[in-house]
Amino acid sequence: MTCFKSIAFLIVYLLAYRGSAQEEVRLEIADEITYSIEHQMVNLWYPKAYDTQYGGYLSSFEFDFSLSENQQKMIVSQARHLWTLSKLMERYPKVSHYERGAKIGFEFLRDSFWDATYGGFYTLLTRTGDLPGESDGEKTAYGNAFGIYGLAAYYAETGNPEALDLAKKAFYWLESHSYDPVYGGYYQSLSRNGNPLPRTPETPSTSTVGYKDQNSSIHLLEAFTELYQVWKDPLLKTRTEALLVLIRDKIVQEQGYLQLFLQPDWTPVSFRNEGREAIEKHHSIDHVSYGHDVETAYLMMEASHVLGIKNDYKTWEIGKKMVDHALKFGWDNGTGGFYDGGYYFPGEDTPETVKDTKNWWAQAEGLNTLLILADLYPNDPNRYFEKFKKQWTYIQEYLIDPQYGEWYSGGLDKQPELEKERKGHIWKTAYHNFRALNNCDQKLRDPSHLALTIDREDH
Repeated sequence: MTCFKSIAFLIVYLLAYRGSAQEEVRLEIADEITYSIEHQMVNLWYPKAYDTQYGGYLSSFEFDFSLSENQQKMIVSQARHLWTLSKLMERYPKVSHYERGAKIGFEFLRDSFWDATYGGFYTLLTRTGDLPGESDGEKTAYGNAFGIYGLAAYYAETGNPEALDLAKKAFYWLESHSYDPVYGGYYQSLSRNGNPLPRTPETPSTSTVGYKDQNSSIHLLEAFTELYQVWKDPLLKTRTEALLVLIRDKIVQEQGYLQLFLQPDWTPVSFRNEGREAIEKHHSIDHVSYGHDVETAYLMMEASHVLGIKNDYKTWEIGKKMVDHALKFGWDNGTGGFYDGGYYFPGEDTPETVKDTKNWWAQAEGLNTLLILADLYPNDPNRYFEKFKKQWTYIQEYLIDPQYGEWYSGGLDKQPELEKERKGHIWKTAYHNFRALNNCDQKLRDPSHLALTIDREDH
């Protein structure tokens, strides 16, 4: 299977696409998405979120986008703002305040979030940039991954060598403290000095301390993929490739979903045989998360693409399997949208829906991944493009606030009370929905954008 055949298929696909009825629909949706980005999202966050007094970004906003009282700052949301602003600099180079806002975020990561004594990024700070009184400075692989993610994107747009140097320091810090040289992968929960926190007989069964997990793993893959685009380091490439294989071949289960938490040797942490009461008690540790599944399908394919792996059928097919599983068991065929949780109870070969709410980030990730599969598998019986259109309609009707803008934290068809809940907090920024809409806007207008091609003649 040659690169030429893959290119030939892409050319044939694009020629068929040009002038088709689908092109007109795609451009209509792209225009709607552009409007939504510009008038219902980023104009609300920026420059309002810039903390010009203390640095970094204000985190919490009420349902009408007025400022909330509590303005703690978390590395994850601060770095996500930095990443988003860096991508906005790329998308809108004439909007000068995006560069100013990104600089504010970079300097806050550099000067406040980076631990000058032990290295690594703190998890949580006060608005003024201090450790909260009750904090001992514990860190996470997840948080450091997002620090790398934001810094890499910022460097890509500005060429600021300090940003790349700090991203490298964070990568090497994870390598020294979080990376497991025995079983591979990374420990999530770390002390301030970087030691992995172990499970002990006193650790509550509902605690995730001492486990490895899919969430930090997929976002480390995401961060390393972003960093590799600006730093072609051999060790970074090795770790990115290994994470891709680890997620695809160990964390993804046979049925096509991610195991949420695992022992250090990658044995799944499951309460499946302990009864429904125990399963419900440990829901946050052990369930099928359809949102993570569709997001990971995209992140794996993106990593494979950036790494330059040619005709990576296995990654594409596992990603497709994950999305197909989510569509079969976690998709609302009537209204659209992906449910938040399912579970394979003992004796059952299909998962039961145990949480039918539809959080905002899963819907954003689903939109993005459905469009990728629509272009990758245009003739598939799942009719990904039709589901993509339905997902966009769902988002418009139940997630985007027509009065105050931005997205509710969950679909109002399931949780109407969220209409008056906060639009922003330390776990909710514009990262998920902006990335999804930005990717979809570009791909709708140009299907070759981040094109993943399959040699149809041989596959």
